[in-house]
Amino acid sequence: MPPMPNPPVPDDAVTAFQIEGEPVRGRLARLGPAIDEILRGHDYPEPVANLLGEACALAALVGSNLKFDGRLIVEARGNGPVRFVVADYDTSGGLRGYCGFDAEQVAAAATGFARPGARSLLGDGHFMMTVDQGPDMDRYQGVTMIDGETLALCAEQYFAQSEQTPTRVRLAVSQADGLWRAGGMLIQSVAVDDARGSTTEAWVRTQAHFETVGEDELCDPELSSQHLLFRLFHEDGVRVFGSKPLRAFCRCSQARIEAVLKSFDAVQRAEMVEPDGKIHVTCEFCSKIYAVEPQVLETASAS
Repeated sequence: MPPMPNPPVPDDAVTAFQIEGEPVRGRLARLGPAIDEILRGHDYPEPVANLLGEACALAALVGSNLKFDGRLIVEARGNGPVRFVVADYDTSGGLRGYCGFDAEQVAAAATGFARPGARSLLGDGHFMMTVDQGPDMDRYQGVTMIDGETLALCAEQYFAQSEQTPTRVRLAVSQADGLWRAGGMLIQSVAVDDARGSTTEAWVRTQAHFETVGEDELCDPELSSQHLLFRLFHEDGVRVFGSKPLRAFCRCSQARIEAVLKSFDAVQRAEMVEPDGKIHVTCEFCSKIYAVEPQVLETASAS
């Protein structure tokens, strides 16, 4: 069986696939310029950047399967050197994320480790996925304990507990020539029904192939998604569906920042004014700095 003739999927896309004739589906995410823009927007230590890159890849893998317009938020909070990591995917393909951390504690945690993982960085805490269907619908949130050294293991535990769906996840982040890359793969066993019968054998076989994927392959810019999927699953055959583009995108704006500032009273806003006579606000996601004239807020509040 020759390699699939499909043209290579470019960077910054999620590709859906299914094992031919078997009840196993999956998605493959490849991130280049988008994750580089997200990570380069902050002066993160390497272990923190790796953690956020994995969170963004995971958000893309899970969020790209949403069947409605909305957002998928991946978040983990703990008592370790990294207080929290959050990645936000919206169904237009926009990705953003940021971390809160103590630099000295991160440096101490990294001593003796090539790359400390989620448990070493986050400590004891919770892993969460939140589905936001917009202002007219209630949010849905699933929460599990941080269990396992990687975000991939946290995600597998989440699916096992919250959705009872057998799921495997692999995430990877790399940096070469000063540019960040990330990738991820997710496979899931489709629920048993009378037509399919038992799915156990197909799931065990697919997992065995999945186990051979390397982190370098997930991040390799010269290895197309189709060729990677063919290498892994050509024995059974793999059907590749359409891909969804990804991009670094933040929803911050001057109007949003002003709306937040209006929620403070006049005394509080006066305390925020800096020597140049303006209030400066930095977006935590993209690091863009907004300068706001206090008079604009006072006029708006009065009206």
